[in-house]
Amino acid sequence: MNEASKKTLSRRELSRNPQFEQVSPEVGELDETAVEEGLEEDPDAMLALLADLTGATDQKLRDLAKRLAGRLFLDVSKRGPVSPRGIGKMATRPYRPDAGDIDLDASMDAVLEARASRQAIDPEGLKVRSWVKPGTAIALLVDRSGSMGGKPLATSAMAAAAVAWRSPEDYSVIAFGKDVVVAKGQTSTKSGAQVVNDVLSLRGFGTTDLAGALLAAGDQLSRTRAGRRITVILSDCRATVEGDVQAAARALDEVVILAPLGDDAEARVLASQVGARIACIDGPSDIPSALQTVLGD
Repeated sequence: MNEASKKTLSRRELSRNPQFEQVSPEVGELDETAVEEGLEEDPDAMLALLADLTGATDQKLRDLAKRLAGRLFLDVSKRGPVSPRGIGKMATRPYRPDAGDIDLDASMDAVLEARASRQAIDPEGLKVRSWVKPGTAIALLVDRSGSMGGKPLATSAMAAAAVAWRSPEDYSVIAFGKDVVVAKGQTSTKSGAQVVNDVLSLRGFGTTDLAGALLAAGDQLSRTRAGRRITVILSDCRATVEGDVQAAARALDEVVILAPLGDDAEARVLASQVGARIACIDGPSDIPSALQTVLGD
């Protein structure tokens, strides 16, 4: 993922957006106050413009936009509560002070050994019973087969930000079009802001390898120990590369789909075929609540 993978936009091209002159009155300038005001008036339009600014030919403007985008996309993604996920269950674990009640059956060997040797019980031989709530791992699949600028690009970046906020320790981001590219691996360490900017560096490719993306999600999620493993597809699910999409989807633990409003027919068919939950989104600001809906929070 690098800056060269995205076509740069000149000030002349950017000025076609009526808000551009307000947020960048001069070369190399970015008025953060104007950006904040634009977010209040029309969040989707401003996020779309900010996404385009990260690809500006003007390097100073581009760098300023990237720094601001990393923060703003994460801030907007935090709207709405994030409920605890996973179903708790009783489990036996190694002893730690205040970790739970002593499991006498599991600790009996350590107790008998201490009695026989007339020594204190070795804490390392003790076990406790306590409630354990499994974590959640998410693999986000971002469709880059169509136009990757403005609103579509901002929507993809918002999805990455929302997933980073919900599962910061255990998530991956996979971009797919003609090729499948892992923007952030399940076990890799990368800041949420960097992941957002990596997604903002994407450009579109004509074909759609959805089956390959689903297989890549399975590979990433196989590396986690989380109790709940979710694949989130941000796409119209119109596959144009050969591959068994249904089989790849059914091999995953849990699949949810975020489809573009008005272009969701094929996504709904796939959801019905594989038992996936689906929500439709009209722009980047819809992502937080839609994700909350499909994840069952």
